[in-house]
Amino acid sequence: MNERNRINFDQEWQDKYQDMIATPEQATSHLRSGQRVFIGTGCSEPDELIRAMTDRAGKLTDVEIVHLLTKGEAFYTKKDLSAFFYVNSFFIGSNVRDSIQKGLGHYTPILLNDIPYMFYSGKLPLDVVLMQVTPPDERGMVSLGISVDIVKSAAQNASLVIAQVNPQMPWTLGDSLMDIHDIDILVPVDLPIMERMSGKITDVTSRIGEHVAGLIEDGSTIEFGMGRIPGVGRIPQAVIAFLKKKNDLGIHTEMITDSIIELVESGAVTGIRKTTDKGRIVTSFCMGSRKLYDLVNNNPLFSFRPTEYVNDPYVIAKQHKMVSINMALEVDLTGQVCSDSDGAAFYSGFGGQVDFLRGAARSPGGRAIIALSSEDTKMNKSRIVSCLSPGSGVVITRGEVEYVVTEHGVAYLHGKSVQDRALALISIADPEYRERLFDEAMDLKYIHPEFAAVKGKFMIGSQDMKASMLLEDGSQINFRPIHPTDERGIRDLVYALSQETIYYRYLTSDMKFDHRQIQRFVYIDHRKEVAIVATIPEAHGEDIVAVGRYYMNTKTNRAEVAFVVRDDWQNRGIGSFLFKHLSGIAKTSGIAGFTAEILKDNNRIQAIFSHSGYPMTSQISGDICSIGVDFE
Repeated sequence: MNERNRINFDQEWQDKYQDMIATPEQATSHLRSGQRVFIGTGCSEPDELIRAMTDRAGKLTDVEIVHLLTKGEAFYTKKDLSAFFYVNSFFIGSNVRDSIQKGLGHYTPILLNDIPYMFYSGKLPLDVVLMQVTPPDERGMVSLGISVDIVKSAAQNASLVIAQVNPQMPWTLGDSLMDIHDIDILVPVDLPIMERMSGKITDVTSRIGEHVAGLIEDGSTIEFGMGRIPGVGRIPQAVIAFLKKKNDLGIHTEMITDSIIELVESGAVTGIRKTTDKGRIVTSFCMGSRKLYDLVNNNPLFSFRPTEYVNDPYVIAKQHKMVSINMALEVDLTGQVCSDSDGAAFYSGFGGQVDFLRGAARSPGGRAIIALSSEDTKMNKSRIVSCLSPGSGVVITRGEVEYVVTEHGVAYLHGKSVQDRALALISIADPEYRERLFDEAMDLKYIHPEFAAVKGKFMIGSQDMKASMLLEDGSQINFRPIHPTDERGIRDLVYALSQETIYYRYLTSDMKFDHRQIQRFVYIDHRKEVAIVATIPEAHGEDIVAVGRYYMNTKTNRAEVAFVVRDDWQNRGIGSFLFKHLSGIAKTSGIAGFTAEILKDNNRIQAIFSHSGYPMTSQISGDICSIGVDFE
């Protein structure tokens, strides 16, 4: 054991506190019928105490078991024990889900940040707490180890506190300590701490993770939500895979798992730009492997704090560039988010989703992200729907939602009209369901009838078309395929163009940019056209500063190319980069070359063609110059 891991435990603690020590059976004999018993969280669940409690089933009746999330087998939920125990869970894990969905247990929907107050205020009085801690140190202090969360407030407000004392529990730092005299009964054990292995990253979660990571800037502080999507898994693990090249990230999250290890080892996490808890990874509990437990053991990098601090929206909002990442089961076209039920069947819980969304939304430069797979493959249905399934609960209201991400892209909804929201969400739905969603949105009057003309064009180009460039002043320009949601951005772009730029691009100074013309720019035929926009990040999402496109001529196997750059971003290499990027896409598609019709005095475009490195031809007729390049 290295110096960092060495803790000055009291080697004589069992003799010193002998009058407090009991076996699991002796300790749980103090439980009485009709009591409310709290069980410690996650992998810190005191399994020996729970076993002893359930063994006493015949001697107890109507015992209410409350907890946040547990990972043990939850024997107290078995049907043949329902006369003795019933569960009331703040978050529905896989071990209690069947019992609750069958009506044998209860679910209390509540913001995680509110639970400690329920204990402190006496609105949810606790009779007994069963938890797990480390042995005491020489000062008589024990650590709550890998689960501080709501366990500390529960222990501070219960009538009887019984602790399973385990030397294999990591000693965590932060606000995780308790005086041993605040515990009533000590039950010594020496058993491995429960482990939870991370699931595999699927193709779907990987693509979602890449989109989410694209919204996270250097210096951001991140929260990884505790939920998972059925049949898909937990998305945060996939996000982390794309964060390793980021700089100076911070972590302030309710839960960490093994995936945090590789992110820390990559050097991406320093926490030096955090507003509070600078240089610390702040969390309230962790679930993972022994490798993770060894990492957090007596490690000052990690600060384990109670839920009332970690999940406080006011504390979260203080962080500069706070990013919350949470999961959903269903999102409707107005932006309502259901994340705790599958229709009327309760599935998980609020967790800290609302706490962190509200905090991130109020953080300077913050972003609140809801992620989900576009399809429920088990039920063969879209997770983006015109109306939430009957019985579904709204966890995030349409007034609070910001970013929604699927494997097909990102929709920014905050402050947008219902029509803009519907169009954005349809564009990131599974392609199989887009046309039906469009028809349903039309029937519900979410979308104006004039949009009937663009039905069937809700396509997003391949993500392989993404690129970025760094300007000399350090500005990063991102390039991506045009989205159906870019109508407003394209409108802002063309209305910002000078008369000279319009004249050179459209060969006339009398170009009219009405609504239908803007639609034609945005809703393209992806079989014959490619359109790439250049964007810069802004508080509202992003601004489009340039657009380039080509139109395929199937008879010649050549494409007509055109691009325009906003005046204040011209002469900075963006046009040349667009041309090179579009050339690469065209060559990959087997296109033989580019052509363009330009004004003969448009020297900038001619220079881009002539410096492209491809053989160029040109022919002048009046004021028009026809130019072309061959890729071969």
